[in-house]
Amino acid sequence: MADAPRTVLISGCSSGIGLELAVQLAHDPRQRYQVVATMRDLGKKGALEAAAGEALGQTLAVAQLDVCSDESVAQCLSCIQGGEVDVLGVVFNEVYAASKFALEGFFESLAVQLLQFNIFITLVEPGPVVTDFEGKLLEQVSTADFPDTDPDTLHYFRDFYLPASRELFRSVGQSPQDVAQVIVKVISSPRPPLRRQTNARYTPLAALKAVDPSGSLYVRTSHRLLFRWTRFLNLGLRCLACGCLRIRIWPR
Repeated sequence: MADAPRTVLISGCSSGIGLELAVQLAHDPRQRYQVVATMRDLGKKGALEAAAGEALGQTLAVAQLDVCSDESVAQCLSCIQGGEVDVLGVVFNEVYAASKFALEGFFESLAVQLLQFNIFITLVEPGPVVTDFEGKLLEQVSTADFPDTDPDTLHYFRDFYLPASRELFRSVGQSPQDVAQVIVKVISSPRPPLRRQTNARYTPLAALKAVDPSGSLYVRTSHRLLFRWTRFLNLGLRCLACGCLRIRIWPR
């Protein structure tokens, strides 16, 4: 007897990783997932419905959800039929990075508690992902005036951070399809790991943290690459992007 489909609720499905993940799960050949693909504005559901094709209304349903609204969350969850929700996707980046570190600490602690119920938590950790959202964001901040910003900060932002960001996304950015592929395989795994990076090109940088628990090696290296060795940084990124280092999507 086949197992009942697992219900997967995904936010941000109007584009990018959310859309790709929803479509890949809905098109699972074994139909193991019932996908609830959500977005804040249902007026933007056209791309999702087109990509879903015959899965729409079968293994994929579209729903409105604003994750910043408790009322919207409650209303969305009340409309889910057929079971509980199994999986929830949830240097000038200080606030953004802090939010990610908060998730790391929260779910690392929660993973220990939930293991006794045979519930696994995986933190999927992509690097830069090339999406329309990111492209528009970089374009907007490149032309913004920032009248209240001091000259030194503006100099570092425009002359160091923005060029490095563009090169990073251009050289080693992944597609939403690549990241969604990893998430699908994590969901399908009977015992998924706590953390899973999606881009093997970042292994050397991540290794700096592992070999020096004090963090000094990572901080010094990152600082020099960004502020002193900019040409070396750009050259290194292009070498990584040339295909010499094979991208490994886990697990095979």
